[in-house]
Amino acid sequence: MKTYDIIVIGSGAAGIISAIVAAKDGKNVLLLEKLPQIASKLKATGGGKCNLSNTLSNEDFMSRFGRDGRFMQDALKTFSHNDLIDFFEQIGVQTHAPDGFRIFPTSHSSATIIEALHNELNRVGVDVKCSQKVENILQKNSQVIGVRTQNGDFYAPKLILATGGLGYPTLGSEGDGYKMAKEVGHKVTNLYPAMMPLHTKEDWVSNCIADTLSKVEIKVDIKKHKKLHATGDLIFTKKGLRGPVILDFARELTPLIDKYKEVPIILNFTKGMNEEQLLLHLKNENQKNPHATILQHITTLLPHAISTQLCKLSGINPYAKLKELKGTNKTKLLKFLAWTPLTIIGHDGFKMAMITRGGINLKEINPKTMQSKILKGLYFCGEIVNLDGPCGGYNLQWSFSSGYLAGKSV
Repeated sequence: MKTYDIIVIGSGAAGIISAIVAAKDGKNVLLLEKLPQIASKLKATGGGKCNLSNTLSNEDFMSRFGRDGRFMQDALKTFSHNDLIDFFEQIGVQTHAPDGFRIFPTSHSSATIIEALHNELNRVGVDVKCSQKVENILQKNSQVIGVRTQNGDFYAPKLILATGGLGYPTLGSEGDGYKMAKEVGHKVTNLYPAMMPLHTKEDWVSNCIADTLSKVEIKVDIKKHKKLHATGDLIFTKKGLRGPVILDFARELTPLIDKYKEVPIILNFTKGMNEEQLLLHLKNENQKNPHATILQHITTLLPHAISTQLCKLSGINPYAKLKELKGTNKTKLLKFLAWTPLTIIGHDGFKMAMITRGGINLKEINPKTMQSKILKGLYFCGEIVNLDGPCGGYNLQWSFSSGYLAGKSV
């Protein structure tokens, strides 16, 4: 088998850009992909619209990844969102941020991105081999010497592992990289599906599937985890909840589901209004229209379907007048309006997870180069490491930045 300077395993965003950068520096690069074509997961990113990044400063960007976010500092300095925009412009892709925050190709199509990356791989001379499943990393004297595939061995003193996580296994993410990393001595944290819809124990949510609510606040109703909360747009489904706030908050809830089986949450659907403010609102509405029903008053705050469900949950007659609502029932209604309880009981697993929570232990990777501290010549980038962020281009920017840094470092 042919010998290369560098082998890259995985043709997602991180793997492709690392291969391009290394080849631009004059290296002889082999890119191995186990599926019949490259960039399958990239094709599905952002519902096919490909939200590449966002306009946050590096500091704000890192803060969205939590306490481990500062690991990204060198990668983001080397390849920021502005560098990403310039890179794509140089290979023929124009980008924009129509909402002032999220960065997309102007075509709003991942096909544009994939075509440009494919052309650039060809232009810089990367040897791309698809349908090549890597089985093991080959090493000698604590140094990478190549890889073993089902078709034979390929040799190189430098290896970039960019195999992604476990989400969307039909698009190639089956955890191959974790297995390989463990075999050479790396630790992998617990892995959980993230950025995905969630299922609720309560079935009343299925009566509200036409409704999308903005600025919904969610809290975990377990004393030990009271600090966990999120705010954003929410959508009801037949089985439970989805929408940006759920996709972002899922990373916090999936480990709790694993631990507790059922996770009680409380949700404020009324843009942060408390019981006192809600009562004042209902009284004001009643003054404007004293003949209106309680349901009609509540629909000035919420869609009809969910207003009806909250009346049922509170045990009140939705067609009664506000003045007919007695003390205990009124208190109960206001309580449910301020914080509606639900119970999260499950999800659809990694098959519906856009991102994986967990990965290669960050302490075992040099953040200045993305090189392994355990095996010389081995580099990591993208989702395979223990970093995951919210919706909004965070994870794709991290893949590009870490891939760029790895490609430069080798």
